Order: sequence, then structure tokens, then C-alpha cells
Amino acid sequence: MVQELLVAVVVALCVGALYLAAGARVVKQYERGVLFRLGRVTGAVRQPGFNLVIPFADRLHKVNMQIVTLPVPAQEGITRDNVTVRVDAVVYFRVVDAVSALVKVEDYKFAVSQMAQTSLRSIIGKSDLDDLLSNREQLNQGLELMIDSPAVGWGVQVDRVEIKDVSLPDTMKRSMARQAEADRERRARIINADAEFQASKKLAEAAQQMASTPAALQLRLLQTIVAVAAEKNSTLVLPFPVELLRFLERAQQPTPNGGAGLGPPGLSAPGQPDPGERRARAEEAPEVDGRQRPRSS
Repeated sequence: MVQELLVAVVVALCVGALYLAAGARVVKQYERGVLFRLGRVTGAVRQPGFNLVIPFADRLHKVNMQIVTLPVPAQEGITRDNVTVRVDAVVYFRVVDAVSALVKVEDYKFAVSQMAQTSLRSIIGKSDLDDLLSNREQLNQGLELMIDSPAVGWGVQVDRVEIKDVSLPDTMKRSMARQAEADRERRARIINADAEFQASKKLAEAAQQMASTPAALQLRLLQTIVAVAAEKNSTLVLPFPVELLRFLERAQQPTPNGGAGLGPPGLSAPGQPDPGERRARAEEAPEVDGRQRPRSS
């Protein structure tokens, strides 16, 4: 009798252990459990930890509550200014209502992926190429709003949407490169023209200063010779000032009294005899009209 009782106790314990093993469920910290009893949602959402369910009658579904990173495949479309582009993006979302994520949509990850692709195509058609390249923050906000609106009913919250890359055709890349190069060249020419204008103003001021002081031109000529000679060149080009030619021109012009112009005292103009030579010739001259010219003592 005692032996039969012990056998019954052991059998009961084994059955209880099997029942506990079949009904024991562990929910992790980042998960929530939704209990379906005979196909219907029963009770509240099971929190992380140990949970016991009725074997063969209850089914516990675990829903991940972490933020999910969902890459959106590259979508090809035509922008509003008729440019063909390929755009890919990434969506960050998480489940906020585990019951709705399981009951109201078959596969919430697939649903969010398809909604993201459709919204991305719509954004491409509504935007210009310049907006896709430079105004991505505003496009990200619009894309997030388009995805989050239907996802709220699925128990999913979209945290952020980012456009990763915009692929352009090779012809468009070359056109943009030529445009950027032309703009750079235009700015370079404007800068060079501005520099020439400023330099011409300074040169005009320097010319006026040298005109008032002729010795400055000679000093500048000497500085130029020193600068050229420092390069160890075999040929030295010496500029000849035009003012010196003008000075020689004025020196050759005769004066009203018959003398040479601009010459120093005691010197005759080129081609004219010396005053002492003219006096000697006058003393040695023959008689004129039968009379001899008296010699000077």
C-alpha cells in the first residue's frame, strides 16, 4: 500500500513537472508577450520574466520592442525637373503596441518596408534634383510623415527616416562638373580683373609720383638692373628711358641767338666750331678791299 502511494506521488510530480515545463515561458527584457488562448487575445501583455501558460490551450507570441533598422532598396524615379535618379534610404522604427502589431497587420516589418518604398518613389517625383542633393533634411521629414501616418494603426512608430545616397547618370555628373568648373573659372576671372584694376590704380599713382620727381625713374631703373642681375642671366636687357631721348632732342634744337640749346656754358652745339677757333681764323684772314685787318694785341 505504501509502495503504491509512493508510486502515485512520483507520477504526480512527474506530471506536474511536465506541465510546468510545457507551460513555462520566459520573456526577455526587450520583448513583450501576447497570449492567445484558443485563438483569442487573453489578458494583458505579458511583461519580461517568467510566465506560465496553459499547455496546448495557450500560445504566447513574443514581440521585439527594440528599434529596428530597415534598409529601403534603391528606388529609381524621375524628379520634377525630369532627371532620372536612384535613391535609397533607411528607416528606424519600433513597436509601441504589441497587440496591434500582431493582430492588425500580418507582417509589420514587410508592411513598413513596402510603405517606405512607395513613399520614397512619391518623394522623388515631387522633388527637384537640387532638393534631393542639398535639402535632404526637409525631404526626410516629409518621408517620415508619409510612412508614420499608416504605421500608427499597426502599433508601429517611425523614429527617423534618412536618405542615404542619390545616384545620378554619368551624363548628368559630367554636366554638373562642367557647370561647377565654369562657375569657378568665372569667379577666377572676376578676381583677376579686380586685381588688375587695383594694380592699375596703384601704377597710375606711382607714375604721377615719378613724374613729379624725375630722379625716382633713374632709381627705379637701377633697382630693375639689380633684380635682373641677381638671376645669373647671360643676357642683360637694359631699358632706355624715353625721357633721355627727349632731352637729346631738345639739346639739338638751335636757340634764337644762334647758339646751341640746353648746352652748358663754354660748349658749342654739335657741328659748330669752337669760339677760340673762330677767333684764330679771323686774325689770319686776308685783306678785304686792299686793306689788312689789324691784329689784336
